[in-house]
Amino acid sequence: MASSTASKPIQKILDSTKIASLSKFIRKPPVDPSQPIQGRPREKNSNAFKEYVNRESVRLQKALNSISHGKHIFVYHNVRTKQVVYSLTRYLEKNNLLRQMVYHGKKTVPADLRRDMWVPYYSVHFGDARLGLRAYQLLREFSMQRQFSPPPEMITVTKEYLALKRPKDPVEAEEFDELNKKRIGKPMEKKERARVLMDQKATSVADIAAVLAIQQEEIQNGLLDDNSKRGYLTKKARQRRREALQRETEKALERKARIEALEQQLRKHDRSGVEIKIGEEDGAYPDNAETVKLLWRDVHDARYADSWPSNVEHGELEIKRGALIGQERRLDSTNEVVTEHEFNERKDEQKEDQKEDQKDERKEERKEE
Repeated sequence: MASSTASKPIQKILDSTKIASLSKFIRKPPVDPSQPIQGRPREKNSNAFKEYVNRESVRLQKALNSISHGKHIFVYHNVRTKQVVYSLTRYLEKNNLLRQMVYHGKKTVPADLRRDMWVPYYSVHFGDARLGLRAYQLLREFSMQRQFSPPPEMITVTKEYLALKRPKDPVEAEEFDELNKKRIGKPMEKKERARVLMDQKATSVADIAAVLAIQQEEIQNGLLDDNSKRGYLTKKARQRRREALQRETEKALERKARIEALEQQLRKHDRSGVEIKIGEEDGAYPDNAETVKLLWRDVHDARYADSWPSNVEHGELEIKRGALIGQERRLDSTNEVVTEHEFNERKDEQKEDQKEDQKDERKEERKEE
């Protein structure tokens, strides 16, 4: 006989970063039917109601992103130009992408962005949001600094650089050597310099390794310690701080209400009777503030860094053929989503098979009882 003890309701925790990238939930947020729109109730087919839904979807998406804002950095790269861009969300927005692209000459910044050109490169997961935001800032600064003021050896013609461009035909190779032997030691041409500066795949990995090494030293020096002494503040400064904390508290309560409304909507559509909660998945990301987790599309790309700090854990991203193409999610029509991916960690097939075998054994034991 099965045990008669009352079982507690099973909770199903959904990752907020993954829900924020699913357009089927964000495009249809829960709307109170008694809520007046523009002073009076409107029909659902009216433009006022559609505009209200769009604004609610933006607020809901911001509320979902606020749960783990700063704890994750998702990195995309361009298949053709090998440019690298950073995002605090799983989806890649057009405005965020264009801000990180530097003009190096004609046709280096495209007029329109192709969604099939941007694919996941790697993702970085932190236990503390302060570390993630600081790392995001440093990565952006390092990328811009290298492109605006590159080191001389990076844009200088060398024998190794000419050997890569040397044609295989012996006749063409001799002509190529005669034309380019005088260029060794001189700066590259404008188009060549643009291609070299846009290729950031290797430098991006070196940057994240350097940033994590810097943060490891800062943590040892007491970066994450709770410093209760804030120093001397004037009366107006204390008043501004209280007002800012009050505004932040009000926003947090408003975001919490929107997330709870979405949880209720998900429970209505889910017939399994499981209590659904939106937050951070247990065990998916590091719980310790000092631990950093990197998930790679290709683990061999980690070799671009000379060394990695001791607090870094490496993993693989789950590769899927189908990419989720995002829809517009911002009030401004120009800020559309370029592309988005799930950035799921690749699971070990043997461990998954063992778990399935254990589940089957448990089912058989229950049937026998």
